[in-house]
Amino acid sequence: MSDAESKTRIKTAALIRRYFDAFNAGDSDSMISCLTDDVIHDVNQGERRTGKDKFRAFNARMTHHYQERLEDIAVMVSKDGTRAAAEFNVKGKYLATDSGLPQAQGQTYRLPAGTFFAIRDGKIARVTTYYNLTDWITQVTG
Repeated sequence: MSDAESKTRIKTAALIRRYFDAFNAGDSDSMISCLTDDVIHDVNQGERRTGKDKFRAFNARMTHHYQERLEDIAVMVSKDGTRAAAEFNVKGKYLATDSGLPQAQGQTYRLPAGTFFAIRDGKIARVTTYYNLTDWITQVTG
């Protein structure tokens, strides 16, 4: 691996960690500062959203319904630094009933999840998150 590739990989890993640190701090603006203007956001069991405004709206909705912290984050970066992935555990609390989902009563959950990223010009151009929705529903319905 060349020095340039190594530096790019390090920068990408730092970008992903900064994004997750902002998530854990509840700092949506800092998360959004890590994104390209035309970011593609693919949500588990949901529609594709494009652009920072839709990402911001999604974060606001999530903050209303859920309180989450990501733990045990493992970041992996491709050799050229243009792709990354992270595996982690979501420790959460279901605060307010989300449309089409079970009634919220402050239930807690712990859920393994993963996110894939595409990187362009030092920013995140795509965020794709996966988790097991059936597992989450089982946990919050007891």
